[in-house]
Amino acid sequence: FATDVARGLPTAVVVAARNEGLAADLAARFSAQNLRCYSSDDLIGVEIGGALKNVFAIAAGAVTGAELGASAQAAMVTRGFVELRRIGAAFGARPETLMGLSGLGDLLLTCSSAQSRNFAYGLALGQGKPLAGLPLAEGVPTAAIAARIATERNIDAPIITAVAAILDGTITIRQAVSALMTRPLKTETDV
Repeated sequence: FATDVARGLPTAVVVAARNEGLAADLAARFSAQNLRCYSSDDLIGVEIGGALKNVFAIAAGAVTGAELGASAQAAMVTRGFVELRRIGAAFGARPETLMGLSGLGDLLLTCSSAQSRNFAYGLALGQGKPLAGLPLAEGVPTAAIAARIATERNIDAPIITAVAAILDGTITIRQAVSALMTRPLKTETDV
């Protein structure tokens, strides 16, 4: 989080640019004692990770707020990462980018802290609290867009679709959980 950087806490980030040399130069310039910058020329992967983690953070907050338990939380984040990888693959993101800081790392951070606006939004949603007046949660518009893209491209993204439906009032959190838990069974590695 930016507040961690401001407080001088150890933080690692990714600096991305189309030109690998430029990304490496910027990473070197921004790095400091407590800020480690890695470089990437995979803009698509970095952008997809940065956008979709917000949708999953809303889901993670809702799971916590609805008191669905740690197992549900772990399953949601893990299966959310599968969806992130599916969408990333459809757009040409490199798998190693999605496995790194800007994908899995950002997902884990954002899905585990009320410091995240998106997690806090989901938490309030899960607790049935009013959402008006909460800080901007980027995952709200992203969920609808990502669900539409998944449908248009025939990408299996049930968590994203459920979050979008919860946010637009089509279904409740409990209905979403029921729908997710009764999907056809498959192997875990069926990505």
